[in-house]
Amino acid sequence: MRHKLATRACGALLAGFSGMASAAYQWNMQAPASRVAQDVYDLHMLMMGIIVVIFVAVFAVMFYSVFAHRRSKGHRAVQFHENTTVELLWTIIPLIILILMAWPATKALLSLRNTSSPDLTIKVTGYQWKWGYDYLRGEGEGISFVSALATPRDQIQGTAPKGENYLLEVDNPVVVPVGKKVRILTTGSDVIHSWWVPALGIKQDANPGFVRDTWFKADRVGTFRGQCAELCGKDHGFMPVVVEVVPADKYSAWVSEQKKKMAAQADDPNKTWTLDDLKMRGAKTYAAHCVACHQANGQGVKGAFPALDGSKMVNGPKDDQISLVLNGKQGTTMAAFGKQLSDTELAAVITYTRNSWGNKTGEAIQPAEVMSRRK
Repeated sequence: MRHKLATRACGALLAGFSGMASAAYQWNMQAPASRVAQDVYDLHMLMMGIIVVIFVAVFAVMFYSVFAHRRSKGHRAVQFHENTTVELLWTIIPLIILILMAWPATKALLSLRNTSSPDLTIKVTGYQWKWGYDYLRGEGEGISFVSALATPRDQIQGTAPKGENYLLEVDNPVVVPVGKKVRILTTGSDVIHSWWVPALGIKQDANPGFVRDTWFKADRVGTFRGQCAELCGKDHGFMPVVVEVVPADKYSAWVSEQKKKMAAQADDPNKTWTLDDLKMRGAKTYAAHCVACHQANGQGVKGAFPALDGSKMVNGPKDDQISLVLNGKQGTTMAAFGKQLSDTELAAVITYTRNSWGNKTGEAIQPAEVMSRRK
């Protein structure tokens, strides 16, 4: 009778704990939006339930023993040595518990690693501090873009009220169709990053020189937000991930729109630009990719990021600066932008830095000059 009551009490405790967590995900994990995320959540709740039961049982026995067998009641400590029964119990019982925990954990892990037969494949490249996306397979193949933080600088600097999605909003979100298996290939261009979207049950490191894979299949439409989960430098906290899951027809419309946008933005590297046009476009590129380190006034951050205003590099031979921006500088936080930006964007931002603040070189760097330095 007592055994049945104890079993029912443990079951009620676990049910209550699970119910409270489901009612308030803000105190727990995000609400699952995929089968994998649901498996991870269920596994988490199972492990937490087992831990709670063990905790309650152990401390209940301990407190009962301390209270009921205290010395003031005349009890004396029992002396025993090498009790075979006790040793068997504290070996066999934990072994059984570990097996019960290992079985669902192994099942969930195997599911997480099954990246076969995807409907869509997206390559994710981590940069300091943004994400690059290349749609490699499925509808949308050929689409490429860079996704960066969209939170305004005045919010970050505390001169304006924080928005609803502060530090969790981007200019170009990843868009995928609902109910389709999406394979994610991750790599890094500079340091280790980690692509993490909790609601989709996906978290994979992006290591330079390596390609790792994972997958997800969203069960419902919506916008799901995550972040880089690997400390990757100064702006690690400014590297969000946003995935928009849409119906199939809306996804097809997005693919069509993106391809038209890419075609419209495909610059002719042989076009000759005026100095003013390059500076205007370079200002936008600088604000999107350079301002976090070198600051809007070009003064940089002392001891961390060099100033561009008055820089010998910026005011020196243009070929040196083009090579630096294209290839980065090993051993520093200066990233290689050759794979992130087009020839025109690079020419524009270099022209902008050489003709802004106190820099007055008067030179207009043409896209063809950048293109020639790639070879």
